Amino acid sequence: MIDSRVKFRHLQTFLEVARQKSVVKAAGVLHVSQPAVTKTIRELEEALGVSVFERDGRGIRMTRTGEVFMQHAGLAVSALRQGIDSVALAGAKVGPPLRIGALPTVSAHIMPLAMQFFLKEDTGVTVKIVTGENSVLLEQLRIGELDLVVGRLAAPDKMTGFFFEHLYSEQVVFVVRPGHPLLNSGGNLFEQMGAYPVLMPTRGSVIRPFVERIFIANGVATVPTEIETVSDSFGRAFVRRSDAIWVISHGVVSNDIEEATLRTLPIETSDTKGPVGLTMRTDMVAHPAFTILLRTIREAAGKLG
Repeated sequence: MIDSRVKFRHLQTFLEVARQKSVVKAAGVLHVSQPAVTKTIRELEEALGVSVFERDGRGIRMTRTGEVFMQHAGLAVSALRQGIDSVALAGAKVGPPLRIGALPTVSAHIMPLAMQFFLKEDTGVTVKIVTGENSVLLEQLRIGELDLVVGRLAAPDKMTGFFFEHLYSEQVVFVVRPGHPLLNSGGNLFEQMGAYPVLMPTRGSVIRPFVERIFIANGVATVPTEIETVSDSFGRAFVRRSDAIWVISHGVVSNDIEEATLRTLPIETSDTKGPVGLTMRTDMVAHPAFTILLRTIREAAGKLG
């Protein structure tokens, strides 16, 4: 039986606190006061008869019951949003907006061509493309804020409730500006890297463990000057005007390498090769425009992957 005390604001607030892992941050995003968020969560817990959050040091974390409830709350909010979008667009006879999460490598390499193919289909549907870390995008997919994530295959424990379709495989490369001292230095490149800043994938990213293993295997326990980033625009600009080394997925810089505006260092990275593909919720109901988008992404990946 549905408890009539559970309102949309309870679900919305719960999902935002779950995503931010902070009442204070959630209050900022929702533009309400911290006490208002706390009161709303308390009301939800009273209606459910269980706790959905618990204290974790100075922060909070979801309870096991909260994790179970989050999946259903996310689907409920997503369904409501899609219903509102469908009603709003009914007169135009188009489907709801498509919300796609893409890793930086996919945004730069695959999605431009995929969108060219999609626009030729003239569906009239709006597409929103969000770029970010894999873990963040998957969380947004789980709670219904995204319809699809195009990126690397996540760890098995992160794939519960998801389906993955492999498109192509990709590996990491070490790139520098043309004329970089390491391009013609000879010797062990890893022994010389300490003299230069290194742009690294962020901790928690899918490729970070693979990159760390390369450094460890080559005798580098820690990178002396490390900058973590998921911004391809920053990475590209910084490397072109400095002697920094950028450790990045090949797809992000494939055009730069072809145009010789960036050069790859002769470092063996085949162990970093991993699957890139489509991640969707197993309960996703695909409408015609979404099916067309999937086809165009597959077509683009087939040409460029």
